[in-house]
Amino acid sequence: MSPEELNPQGNTKPSDFIREAVAEDLNNGRFNYVRTRLPPEPNGYLHIGHVKAFMIDYLVAKENGGELVLRFDDTNPAKEETEFVDAIMDDARWLGIEWVKVTYASDYFDELYDWAKKLVLMGKAYVDDQTPEEVSKSRGTLTEPGVNSPYRDRDVEENLELLERMKNGEFPDGSRILRAKIDMAHPNINMRDPAMYRIIHEPPHHRTGDKWKIYPMYDWSHGQNDSMEGITHSLCSLEYENHRPLYEWFLDQLNVFKPRQIEFARLNMNYTVMSKRKLRRLVEEKVVSGWDDPRMPTLRAMRRRGYTSTAILDFIRRVGVAKNYSTSDVALLEECVRDDLNKHSLRRMAVIRPLRVVIDNYPDDLVEEMDAVNNPEDPNAGTRKVPFSKIIYIEQDDFRETPPPKYYRLFPGNEVRLRYAYFIKCTHVVKNEAGEVTEIHATYDPTTKGGDAPDGRKVKSTIHWVSANHSKVVEVRMYDRLFNKENPEEGDEGFLNCLNPDSLEVLAGYVEPALASAEVGSRFQFERLGYFCVDKESAPEKPVFNLTVNLKDTWAKMEKKGK
Repeated sequence: MSPEELNPQGNTKPSDFIREAVAEDLNNGRFNYVRTRLPPEPNGYLHIGHVKAFMIDYLVAKENGGELVLRFDDTNPAKEETEFVDAIMDDARWLGIEWVKVTYASDYFDELYDWAKKLVLMGKAYVDDQTPEEVSKSRGTLTEPGVNSPYRDRDVEENLELLERMKNGEFPDGSRILRAKIDMAHPNINMRDPAMYRIIHEPPHHRTGDKWKIYPMYDWSHGQNDSMEGITHSLCSLEYENHRPLYEWFLDQLNVFKPRQIEFARLNMNYTVMSKRKLRRLVEEKVVSGWDDPRMPTLRAMRRRGYTSTAILDFIRRVGVAKNYSTSDVALLEECVRDDLNKHSLRRMAVIRPLRVVIDNYPDDLVEEMDAVNNPEDPNAGTRKVPFSKIIYIEQDDFRETPPPKYYRLFPGNEVRLRYAYFIKCTHVVKNEAGEVTEIHATYDPTTKGGDAPDGRKVKSTIHWVSANHSKVVEVRMYDRLFNKENPEEGDEGFLNCLNPDSLEVLAGYVEPALASAEVGSRFQFERLGYFCVDKESAPEKPVFNLTVNLKDTWAKMEKKGK
């Protein structure tokens, strides 16, 4: 995706505090080029929150004639898999992101280890034998200083020997760590002798296998990797703002190339969780069917649901770049999806909650082909033929035996227009033993073919339909928000207590013949219902359609309010 595509007006260059800072660095000679990086950890799938960070890095480089590096932060073998590496690259390409090379934090393990030994030789790092609990307790609080480790003053040679033995796997997990020696009374807790290496024996690393038994912490790896790759601007979310002094301290001690870290507010969205840990719980506890369940905020899920990359990027553009935390409305994302699909989606008729209609005065054996528009937004989309016959299906919501005020759809004695077909009038209904309407009987006016009456009479409602004898039975998956609470991430466990029990409804619907052979991933507007796409589980004998996003239905809102 080019900057021009994200700024379709083309008359103003995007501007924000990050872009202004980069421009200043180029103007004052701090850097004479721009190189940014994407640093995803391959321990899960990309979600909508990652897109904002990815696009900031990509566009800042693109707009300045610079380069983007895709670097996987693979420093924890217990959580990382090649599956996630492949998925992240695929999703990033789907967004239109381009990079000059792919690297891994593990590419630099040898050099990083040498730099760690350099800090030990400088007296700036030491091996600590304290337990994780003791280390945590000794760090102090926001109002109380930390306490020096009893191992803080080990001599250089002993630290070097212990570090080497840690690397060789001579000590069990958690028994020792390498710490930077900074200041245990520092007001920023991140500066109180932070850990640089921890011991991890199993599982093997997805790229280096069993070579290493120690792995760098994020704060030790990240900045140094940036320096090694000549990254000019390390753009990250606000939670790393308090880590910036440590980022700069390591680089200053090593006296190496020093990138500039700039923080921005990450993307938060209501009715959504972004925590990888919580998303993993949803998958592992089978709340959802997998990482690509269409109710998930992952790009895998959104792609499966029918969201387009254009819509997602439009959403990110509208949200913008800010310094302060805020929560974006998921309705804005849905609006972006709706706006894009409206332009490109072929129209089709489908009935997902069917009600049988018999047109009594229509010839029993007659089948007509009605001309239907494929997309009114695109004249080049052309038209199609839709079969019409004596028995059709309409939506249950398009009939009321006793209509409320301002209801203009079908009811006894009322006349409506069938889209692309005729005017019909309800004459009577058939009910089951429970008193429920199971069949409507109607008459049609043969002079109104195409939707207009020669005598000029008007009807106040047009409804869609499918021919009972020609339609295809399909599975329709109606998706809604996974959570019914605006902020489901409040509390540590609360998110599982605000699941929406109606987030998925599976229906057996009927669609016009043109949808019978639709390809997986193809998108359509089911007229008057919403936008749908063909699911990956679809098969010729059992087509499956996912609801992507609803159309705006003013009547439903009125009825809900009791108007």
